[in-house]
Amino acid sequence: MGVIARIREDLRAARVHDPAARSGLEMALLYPGLHAVWAHRINHRLWGWRLRFLARAGSQITRWLTGIEIHPGATIGRRFFIDHGMGVVIGETAEVGDDVMLYHGVTLGGRQREGGKRHPTLQDGVMVGAGAKILGPITIGAGSVVGANAVVTKDAPPNVVLVGVPARPRGKASAPAAKSALTVPEYSI
Repeated sequence: MGVIARIREDLRAARVHDPAARSGLEMALLYPGLHAVWAHRINHRLWGWRLRFLARAGSQITRWLTGIEIHPGATIGRRFFIDHGMGVVIGETAEVGDDVMLYHGVTLGGRQREGGKRHPTLQDGVMVGAGAKILGPITIGAGSVVGANAVVTKDAPPNVVLVGVPARPRGKASAPAAKSALTVPEYSI
């Protein structure tokens, strides 16, 4: 897929996830989540070419400009959208699937100092609410929803709603309901 086609795909995904989106131009110029993802693609490529210093420098510049820190080693899927974005941190060994959405203040972080896989894997279609922390080399199953301010430290099966500290499954997430699940009062902490 070419660069222009990928940008258009990102803009379409942003419009699907953000009901406040008015136009492609507004999103392209004013959405820091999109800017962070686009910069990450460049930095990730530099990381893969073993130009590690340049990749890290690029990710730090992006962090200064957007408030979103994505390590250049992280693997990010297609149609990934970060809404608002300020304070999002994605660690080096994190893996993010396709059609994933994060709100502001989300951390995909590590819990150990040993090398290897230290950060979480979010499978396709996962939504993560504001302020949630997903920590360690765990997997969040496809289609799951992580509620605002939840702290997840254990694997989660597909299509569940995770809430609380520590987070526990509180029901099933269905495709039509997943988008609104983060605002339903029974899932708040």
